[in-house]
Amino acid sequence: MSTKRLCIALSGGRDSVVLLHALSRLVSSAGLPITLSAVHVHHGISPNADAWAGFCTEFCRSCEVPLEIVRVDVPRDSGEGLEGAARRMRHAIFDKCTADWLALAHHRDDQAETVLLNLLRGAGVAGAAGMLAERPQTQGPILVRPLLGVPRAVIERYATEQALRWIDDESNDDVHHRRNFLRHEVMPRLEEKFSGAQKALARAASHFAEGASLLDDLAAIDRAAVATPVGRIGLVAFNALMPARARNLLRFEWLAAGFRAPDTRWIDEALRQLATASAQSETCLSTSDGELHVYRGELHIVGHYPGVSDAPLRWAGELELPWAGGRVLLVPTTGSGIRRSLLDAGEVSVRFRRGGERLQPEARRPRRSLRKLLQEAAVPPWERKRLPFLWCGERLAWVGGLGVDTAFACSPGEAGIVPVWEPG
Repeated sequence: MSTKRLCIALSGGRDSVVLLHALSRLVSSAGLPITLSAVHVHHGISPNADAWAGFCTEFCRSCEVPLEIVRVDVPRDSGEGLEGAARRMRHAIFDKCTADWLALAHHRDDQAETVLLNLLRGAGVAGAAGMLAERPQTQGPILVRPLLGVPRAVIERYATEQALRWIDDESNDDVHHRRNFLRHEVMPRLEEKFSGAQKALARAASHFAEGASLLDDLAAIDRAAVATPVGRIGLVAFNALMPARARNLLRFEWLAAGFRAPDTRWIDEALRQLATASAQSETCLSTSDGELHVYRGELHIVGHYPGVSDAPLRWAGELELPWAGGRVLLVPTTGSGIRRSLLDAGEVSVRFRRGGERLQPEARRPRRSLRKLLQEAAVPPWERKRLPFLWCGERLAWVGGLGVDTAFACSPGEAGIVPVWEPG
């Protein structure tokens, strides 16, 4: 049996301390083929952040579990609030973790708070499902929550019995934060009037999760029915769906792209615009995560590209150049690509499109404008904006997605360089 890697997200609070302590003892006593590690995200928000990182270091040393401390700079003007921005950055770190699983210390009381909070925000079935005990990601480790069915009281009792120490985040007592208000003011009152309220809310979450899974199954069925031969969603077939199923499918696709669920107003506006979009339209709606486009009768969901400088990127013989969120590979070869002798003879740079460029990628056809070539190649307008253009001096030699100009093409047996555009 191969050894699996399990990483614990360690904040230093009681719940994550208990989780790491219990897992380290379990793996050791049972001889499980699991390698444990921990990660602590240093947000730098609290004046005690350095002390918390120091505590986590000492605690992991006592448990003989290796710890990685990652510092992040949380933006304070992102529009999502300090807590939301910190959560987003924390999960971005989790996504990059090299483990097979990443364990989070959420428990049953956290689940009840999450369900109630999401319902008060007007969440749908998926939001009312709260947190999942196990959630695969498009990239990174599987997120697991081993304590999700465990009440807070049991965790407190374990910590006391094991004489564990932990840190207390002073912000957890600030009832100006909505979750803290629910935890300290609302949930105790609910328990007074509705005995077992937290348990019932957590149980309801499992019912909602089952419903959300069925909606995902329906979205997959609808997607197969409206898919084009290349696997994208066809605009005409999508618009023929019942509104509820169209909303469900669009939400499903957005989440499948790795984005956060859009709100109802955004989805309704998207359906309204898609209902009147022409097949050639570049309808675009945007959230902080990505964009929805229509091109040639198909729906495209794409992420935002990172901002890059307009300055040319000089090539000095590297095999790889970063470009607009992707990369340009320059692969040495023989008899194909750009003639190496031409590249060595002058200054070589990669640039964005300026306008007015012409290219002759095929000897049997004349040199033509990039606009016509890109249209023929069905390169969507938003992709054209970040294509790499490789220039030898003031002569255009290659365009990502279109190919090498015939004036620069290698002859058989001649040393060459094959540029490859990987959008990322």
